[in-house]
Amino acid sequence: MKSKFISLLAVILGLIIIIFPVMGIIGVSDLIGLSILLISIYLLVVGVAIMDYNKSGAILDLVLGMLLLFLSICLIFNAGIFGFLAQITLYLAGIMLIVVGLVSLINNRQSRYGFYIGIAGVVLGLVYIVIGTYVANPIILGALIGAWLVISGILRLMDG
Repeated sequence: MKSKFISLLAVILGLIIIIFPVMGIIGVSDLIGLSILLISIYLLVVGVAIMDYNKSGAILDLVLGMLLLFLSICLIFNAGIFGFLAQITLYLAGIMLIVVGLVSLINNRQSRYGFYIGIAGVVLGLVYIVIGTYVANPIILGALIGAWLVISGILRLMDG
């Protein structure tokens, strides 16, 4: 039951991220902060869910989720932080996606599709950094994070 809930949560959060940029009412700082917030929620839920059988992975997910939660709140509620982080914000989200992908690789070694979830995170994180360098369009960048969550959710559902 936990696995299906986490899978559906990932798909729903991914779709929310993909839908929000289309509305065009959220600023770049808020959009990136929202994307990071949804990833942190996902990591916190996964960390709690796997605590019973993978303590080290759960602790890693929880610590990363808390760091991302703090970063997302700072980006959403403090415009000065965005000004300070403006040069590295695009790279920071891509780097976090890569880190989350690597954590997924470590945590999901025993599942059938866990490897692909991790690889998708690393690849989309690298694509995020490249696109962020040349395009810097928050709609495309938010959609990449949403795509990773949707892919993760679907692969987790397929894994059973």
